[in-house]
Amino acid sequence: MDAIKDKENEFRSAAEKLQSAREEIKRIIVGQDEVVEQLLWSILSGGHSLLEGLPGLGKTMLIRTIADCMDLSFSRIQFTPDLMPSDITGTMLLQPGDNGRQAFIFHEGPIFANIVLADEINRATPKTQSALLEAMAERTVTVMGSTKMMAKPFFVLATQNPIDMEGTYPLPEAQMDRFICKILVGYPSREELKDIARRTTGTETSIVRRVVSADDVIRLQQLSKEILVSEEILDFAVAIVTCSHPGSEGSPESVNKYIQYGIGPRGLQSLLMLAKARALCSGRYHVSTGDLKNAALPALRHRLLLNFEGEARGLATDEVVLEILESCSKAAAAK
Repeated sequence: MDAIKDKENEFRSAAEKLQSAREEIKRIIVGQDEVVEQLLWSILSGGHSLLEGLPGLGKTMLIRTIADCMDLSFSRIQFTPDLMPSDITGTMLLQPGDNGRQAFIFHEGPIFANIVLADEINRATPKTQSALLEAMAERTVTVMGSTKMMAKPFFVLATQNPIDMEGTYPLPEAQMDRFICKILVGYPSREELKDIARRTTGTETSIVRRVVSADDVIRLQQLSKEILVSEEILDFAVAIVTCSHPGSEGSPESVNKYIQYGIGPRGLQSLLMLAKARALCSGRYHVSTGDLKNAALPALRHRLLLNFEGEARGLATDEVVLEILESCSKAAAAK
């Protein structure tokens, strides 16, 4: 009985820490509540995020604020067409040793930080983009046969511009699938714009308070994994994934008509992990249907591959995900 109470207290303390972090971030960042929430889910899930939005919407400032709020080391990499893989991972340099002999010494690149901002990731060549794959998937970097471990916790938060496609290299599907979620950053409202102007054009400066430590983040990630998932919720999550496959039973018309490839097992894992993180943020010990529905768009929108007809129509994958959710909800209600 004491063990149960201790666990309840631990979950309650976690929810309070997350609320404090949320309030501190909102003290610095105006609006973008949904973006902040989804980034927190991603961090609690231990995954990487892709933020898509126009320049000047505060993506870099938001990520830096989260790093400062959680006392995590921060590194920013500006991706350009001439960026080389060694500019990200680091390289071996020949340097004189204590005994007078020369030896290769590894000099860490900017990838060795808790939070790495990959700014405009789609501007780098595929070879350079691939330098992130090992770090994102395995949490290691291999240079000249030597493997280096990444910092813990470790997150890649990448940004890309959705409209300026000149001189860009679209991310391959294998790399897109490494991101646990894709977050869309939209315009602020009128009142938010006024608030931004007041805060940023005057003499007042805001300093971010550290309310969560790196050890807290690691513990919160562990607690997120302990959130319970019932068999009914798991069936609903599996139904969402299988309905994204063209020709599958229960697939909506938009999937059969416009989708070339549906969601794979990593998509199911991401959906459940984000749903668990949302439940933890809400102070609950179990995943609800609402958690799955709210996590579906960021977790799945970048995992659906449109066919030629879907691309020609300019179909947004968000529309397909929402239709899948509606179809699965109706099927679950009919049982």
